Amino acid sequence: MSLSKAVREGSRIALSRVLSQVENNTAAGLRALDELFPYTGKAHKIGITGPPGSGKSTLVNALAKQLRQLENDPRVAIIAVDPTSPFSGGAILGDRVRMLDLQGDPDIFIRSMASRGALGGLATQTEALSQVFDAAGYDFILIETVGAGQSEVDIVNLAHTTIVVDVPGLGDDIQSIKAGILEIADILVVNKADRPGADQSLRYLKSMIDMGYRPLASSAGKHRLADSLPNSKPCDEDEQQSLWTPPVMKTVARESEGIETLVAEILKHQKFLKETGRWQLKEAWTLREIVRKRIEGSLVRDFFNQLPEGLLDETMGDVIARKVSPARAVENLLTYNRNRNQSPHLE
Repeated sequence: MSLSKAVREGSRIALSRVLSQVENNTAAGLRALDELFPYTGKAHKIGITGPPGSGKSTLVNALAKQLRQLENDPRVAIIAVDPTSPFSGGAILGDRVRMLDLQGDPDIFIRSMASRGALGGLATQTEALSQVFDAAGYDFILIETVGAGQSEVDIVNLAHTTIVVDVPGLGDDIQSIKAGILEIADILVVNKADRPGADQSLRYLKSMIDMGYRPLASSAGKHRLADSLPNSKPCDEDEQQSLWTPPVMKTVARESEGIETLVAEILKHQKFLKETGRWQLKEAWTLREIVRKRIEGSLVRDFFNQLPEGLLDETMGDVIARKVSPARAVENLLTYNRNRNQSPHLE
């Protein structure tokens, strides 16, 4: 039996092996993705992001427990993206250590992965791992980002529902709710709400909503993409933006307070996405981003592979010696490869 088939039939050992192959971007991993892709598109992907110290891991832990209590007995996968060790290249925090009480449940699968220098809060292969879990029959995929703050906006291109977690006591309340990360939220959560200042944080977030804040997920680019999708209903920008207003709520994840209400809002957002056609729109947008990023990665690899040995070092030597500017060096290298590709016999 192939690993891909074993994954679809519920083998946790096969799933672990495929996840490792996919994360390492091996030939076997790429082959598995090709075989599993037709079985994807069913899981509800939920992104959890926010500043360090906001209790994202504890929230994910409580959220997974609450989701498992739903009537349809759903399976839950967790992808925890951790900062990378500068020495081993592995995940520093290892969020699975904080979720030990989940590991006895055979219908919960936890996978930590290192960001390996990738920006935006996710690792390069995070989306690919979510595809594997999707094909394996997991109903919910919880994706916890690194926790780098306002730069973590990549999750909006992957998740159906994005939860932004704030926490009282971080200092500057205005700083903590700047638009860079706030605008990606489908649901806003003030965690550790038993701390002083929780009500103030809640008021600040609600005031942002009242001031006319609109989520990044309603961007015009996605609406233009909708025009090319089958069975999509055209509607103007104002109508689309008014469809979903992100709720703001308090939780104390450590005590599981507010988690049942959070799950209710997640299911409400899921229903909204499917009834308005945005589920299909988000899927199309995610797939478009996957293709774009893989093209970019392939072009960069091909570019460096086509450079003659020593040319890059020679060029960098000129840059370091201030003989050539970085911009001119890039242009020279691009021109060299361009001319080489246009003249097959050029040595």
